Amino acid sequence: MYVCICNAIRETELRRAARHVSGDAEACYASLGKPACCGTCLDEADGILQEERELGFVPAAA
Repeated sequence: MYVCICNAIRETELRRAARHVSGDAEACYASLGKPACCGTCLDEADGILQEERELGFVPAAA
């Protein structure tokens, strides 16, 4: 599924970037070499980033 139509950024690319880049959607877009254009996708993209980062968080054993 495309998250950003302007830059043809797929959800899988964004999830991969979320695991390697700290920051918001614009930072992840920049890591992919693409700027945020119209901005209509940023809320959804930030939600995907948050979801991916929460899934990747493994609490340390006490």
